[in-house]
Amino acid sequence: MNKVCVIGLGYIGLPTATMFALSGKDVVGVDVNKKVVETLNRGEVHIEEPGLGESFKKMVNEKKIVASTTPEEADVFIIAVPTPNKDDQYKSCDLKYVESATQSILPYIKKGDVVIVESTIAPTTTDEVVKPIIEGEGFKVGQDIFLAHCPERVLPGKIMEELVENNRIVGGVTEKCTEEAAKIYEVFVKGEILKTTSKTAEMSKLMENTFRDVNIALANELTKICNKLDINSLDVVRLANKHPRVNIHTPGPGVGGHCLAVDPYFIIEKAPELAKIIALSRETNNSMPEYVVSKVEKMLPKKDSKVSVFGITYKGNTDDLRESPALEIVEILKEKGYNVVLHDPHVKDTELNLIDRKEAVVDSDMILILADHNEFKDIDYKELTKEMNTPLIFDTKAILKDEDFEGSNIIFKNLGNISDDELQYFTSKLVAADRN
Repeated sequence: MNKVCVIGLGYIGLPTATMFALSGKDVVGVDVNKKVVETLNRGEVHIEEPGLGESFKKMVNEKKIVASTTPEEADVFIIAVPTPNKDDQYKSCDLKYVESATQSILPYIKKGDVVIVESTIAPTTTDEVVKPIIEGEGFKVGQDIFLAHCPERVLPGKIMEELVENNRIVGGVTEKCTEEAAKIYEVFVKGEILKTTSKTAEMSKLMENTFRDVNIALANELTKICNKLDINSLDVVRLANKHPRVNIHTPGPGVGGHCLAVDPYFIIEKAPELAKIIALSRETNNSMPEYVVSKVEKMLPKKDSKVSVFGITYKGNTDDLRESPALEIVEILKEKGYNVVLHDPHVKDTELNLIDRKEAVVDSDMILILADHNEFKDIDYKELTKEMNTPLIFDTKAILKDEDFEGSNIIFKNLGNISDDELQYFTSKLVAADRN
């Protein structure tokens, strides 16, 4: 293997392409977005990921990697394009980008090449969708072309590290396909190469994310129940997790990203009559933006109140807005008449009208924390809230603690100390104060 062609230069494709270049391979990265291609060929990256920018620029300068809008002949073709949900009953996997990417490499593949799908896909897709496209050109998969599904398993913010250190699942359409694809990742993967079939690899990837989605749904359901019963759900999670075999995730404002909020539907579509727990978990997590807004309404009954949203990404310390529940919360609040302003130090999208921290809190009635950025953990809130109408903080990500505000005039709420009874009392005090 001397040359690698990566189709799709997003949050997975670009770091993967860079890693192959760092390993000494010649790499061409393909993306349909001409602006992205132009940006990359200047040695600049269009996504935020620690360590990526420096490494990519170095590889561009050394002419080990180039971006293009069209594929080129190579020894290995890696498909890392988006797989969004369809707008259908089950939000099933939309394979149009995978199919298009596969079609795009057909003029360039030759006998002996390896084709790897890294995009997250529904079970049996590699065998039933990608394989027929390749064999339609006269190739025999398993003899002429070696096809496999090798899902990414990395955490945004640690992608460059985890591409190397994490174990890697390699699932071939045939045993020979598995072996040939495994050789590709041995170039830089230090973790264990886990060999299996393509459909087992597809399902394994989906279940990794579905497990986390179900666990978060359990925590979110627990929070709703605890708020009804005047119990601090964060205390319950903390104490329950002291058990050696319990690991409840932290409740929050919803689930986002291209994995947890999307992948479970790919299982549901294949067996909707059986995937009951998975479907209910999706429903529970999807309900959280409305739930958060209902709590804001209790605390701010005046619909023209100013809400200062801190963090709009789906995950802390990234610029990733994909499927972010924060954006849904913002839209609902605006629809209800609230004056919503946005602050996020990681997002550079000018269309969102982001403002700096101090400007955001002037005459504000609430700081609503929706992302767990490190920048929000070390703020001097006692100083910051001096410019607010009401020194009220609602932390939906559990990054601050009650004791941080003891002895101050700051009203601090999170998903653990926001019981229905307490909010009813709190709201009545606010209404009375407003009348006076």
